[in-house]
Amino acid sequence: MFSFLGILQQIDQGDRQLFVKINQEWINPFFDMLMPFVRTSNHWMPLYLFLLVFALVNYKGKGAWWFVSFISTIALTDMTGTYLLKHNFQRLRPCNDPDMILQLRLLINRCAGGYSFISNHAANHFGMATFFYFTFRQVIPRWAWIGFAWAALIAYSQVYIGVHYPLDVVAGGILGILIGRLTSSAFNKRFGFTIFDNQPIAAS
Repeated sequence: MFSFLGILQQIDQGDRQLFVKINQEWINPFFDMLMPFVRTSNHWMPLYLFLLVFALVNYKGKGAWWFVSFISTIALTDMTGTYLLKHNFQRLRPCNDPDMILQLRLLINRCAGGYSFISNHAANHFGMATFFYFTFRQVIPRWAWIGFAWAALIAYSQVYIGVHYPLDVVAGGILGILIGRLTSSAFNKRFGFTIFDNQPIAAS
């Protein structure tokens, strides 16, 4: 029991040390401007609108169901992260933690409310990226993966600006991938997209 607690303490200590590296040492003026921008959800609304229009124009009714499934993925990751994990672990955000608050750099106007573990930003965006990848990977195979790079940037920004620890975003990313894989599999089995020349795509 004591060895298990010791392992948890070592993990927490390592997590905090990595947070300090990212938030206070691995910094530059460009990232100071970029990271607060990329983690703001409203800045990505044009992208979501584009995905809706793209799906509707090319796939009509299936496109509408794709977007419903896309939104459902976000809802599932968000509710799971909040009600199953945040409320049970109750880990303080670094910007609310008395042991960290005096030494961190907070790059937004205020520290968000709620708990830190897991990062819903990471869970939501990795959920979206996974859903997009597994539903579009045969339609646009060269570009379907880019959602993961986008999600990773947003997850990293959460640590960089001072509102999450690294372990928060890693766990959030894992949750998002699991839920995104589940919802994409359900969509592919029920609908499944066709390539633009109407050749069917095998469900995955």
